[in-house]
Amino acid sequence: MVIRRLGGGLLVLWLVSILTFLLVQLIPGDPAEVIAGENATVAEVARIRVELGLDKPVLEQYFGWFSGILHGDLGNSLFTNRSVADTIIEAAPPTVVITLMAIMIAVVLGVTVGTVAGLTQGSWIDRTVSALATLGIAMPSFWLAMVLVSVFALANPWLPATGYVDLREGFGEWLSYVILPSTALGVATAAELARHTRGCVADVLTRPYVRTARARGASGMWLVRRHILRNAAIPVVTVLGLQAGRLLGGVIVVEAVFGISGLGSLAINSVLQRNYPMIQGYVLFSAVIVVAINLIVDLAYGWINPKVRTA
Repeated sequence: MVIRRLGGGLLVLWLVSILTFLLVQLIPGDPAEVIAGENATVAEVARIRVELGLDKPVLEQYFGWFSGILHGDLGNSLFTNRSVADTIIEAAPPTVVITLMAIMIAVVLGVTVGTVAGLTQGSWIDRTVSALATLGIAMPSFWLAMVLVSVFALANPWLPATGYVDLREGFGEWLSYVILPSTALGVATAAELARHTRGCVADVLTRPYVRTARARGASGMWLVRRHILRNAAIPVVTVLGLQAGRLLGGVIVVEAVFGISGLGSLAINSVLQRNYPMIQGYVLFSAVIVVAINLIVDLAYGWINPKVRTA
């Protein structure tokens, strides 16, 4: 199963590389004109296009770029001439940390409240969780980010409003900078997980094996862990995997609100500059992350339910 999934993932990445390259070509404007400046002559712009290889046919440009990928080379920035891979690796830590923290917040919060709501169907707890989940899904992450900054950084200066520090500066200092952007990014995913967890738990409670376990005296956390959560987990894990792309997209906006120099600001600047290699490298990097997360999700199916391993 793993080999088949890896093969499928590589095929997806190849298709992403084709679509990304072709779509980037459709971006209005000419990067050579941006590099040359407003007062550049036609000859200067043409010379820069030749130097950057933009005068070549599109297919020739793609195969040249793709052959570089196969050798671990994503190309160089059109503006700084730095390696795209090095630039992405340098900008990635804040984005990766915020995204992982958002996933952690989403899983802990969403699965916990969703399980409680599912176990107390029809109660005020269930209705409250359902209402809050709907509200959380509807709230844009950038709006929530601005509210969190207003409440916890401006009105009450408990946490920093902008910026990011490395973990090496101290755990407390690092956490103070990542908690707000991670929360803003993770709330919508937590709400989605809560809603699905609630539905899955409610469905599992009606299954014969749960009623049989209760008839034999099983109750409390043992029943929840042994029969309910384990059997409700696969749909929830699926939703978490699907949310990976949403988180990678949302982190761009959240980083902009909090003034964090990560992959989000790199992507925005690259689009504004028409920096083709950087845009392509960013999209491909994001695709690799999404494919890797979905591969982990597929492997998690086999751990949760051994029957899936033979599928």
